[in-house]
Amino acid sequence: MTKYRAAKYKRGLVVGKFCPLHRGHELLIQQALDGCEEVLVVSYTKPEFPGYEPHRREAWLQAQCPAARIVVLDDARLAALCAQAGVAPRVLPHNDDDGELHRHFMGWLCWAVLKLPVDAVFSSEDYGPGFAAVLARHYASAPVAHVSVDPARTQVPVSGTRVRHDPQAHSAWLSPAVRDTLVRRICILGGESSGKTTLAGALAQQLGTEWVAEYGRELWEAQDGVLAYDDLLKIGREQLLREALATARVQRWLVCDTSPLTTWFYCNEMFGRCEAELAQLADHRYDLVLLCAPDFPFIQDGTRRDDSFRLRQDAWYRAELARRSIAFVVLEGPLEQRVADAVRVMEGA
Repeated sequence: MTKYRAAKYKRGLVVGKFCPLHRGHELLIQQALDGCEEVLVVSYTKPEFPGYEPHRREAWLQAQCPAARIVVLDDARLAALCAQAGVAPRVLPHNDDDGELHRHFMGWLCWAVLKLPVDAVFSSEDYGPGFAAVLARHYASAPVAHVSVDPARTQVPVSGTRVRHDPQAHSAWLSPAVRDTLVRRICILGGESSGKTTLAGALAQQLGTEWVAEYGRELWEAQDGVLAYDDLLKIGREQLLREALATARVQRWLVCDTSPLTTWFYCNEMFGRCEAELAQLADHRYDLVLLCAPDFPFIQDGTRRDDSFRLRQDAWYRAELARRSIAFVVLEGPLEQRVADAVRVMEGA
């Protein structure tokens, strides 16, 4: 029988950028959870780092540390909290501001805004004792302890700065839930004979990554050109499963030749209806959607319909993506131009 051990502290505090959240951060937060009745985790950075926006950091922390109270800030979120607490708003301190300013900011935030005074602060940094002393002065009550967790980085030998500069090289220190969201998925759409599969392979080669082929085409060929109604849901599921498996193998980008949105189109086109689950799969979102324009002669390979159908597909994609408020980039011209234009868009993303 396990003997119950009371938590040593009432409320612990962990503060960080978490850009990105790595296993060292998770160790720190777990140590706080093990030693406290309640843990407050605060994340902020000014300026923000591209790819590590507040909503993404919040999702990581909530997924990996569900028992903690998560507060992820930018200036707008801070202003909303100040209004809710009835205190005069401030802006976040800059990353380059003096450490003492950051410590007093956190004391004000916990005491005046969040109304969550702490009696312990957990960190792996040498500024921890000074941080705890500043917090104690804000509360003017019981002292605030500093709990040092793996300061020599022996359990998790990595730093947030190193991971941020090259998350792929340090991906072993990222939980799958974090790592997978750092892989940007590119979806290529287009009507029949619009060059999307050729573009998918060429773009993946240019990026030094993998591409996920169109499973619907593979199944159609395996079944001698015959697809049943139930096959369409199977295609949608398998397409996303293959994307998920490929995401675990790549680093920065994953190129996807088609999406369940295409499967949803064909299901309605062929059978006049579709399963509710397939309609849900069609809502799957990507970081970038590229639409191949039908701007070269239609090539009949024995499996396609005709040019009028290709044009109708193109018009449908444009209308449907707009209806769903999904931004997309139209690629035109020869393959080399399409690859160059796609890379240019990605570099600006």
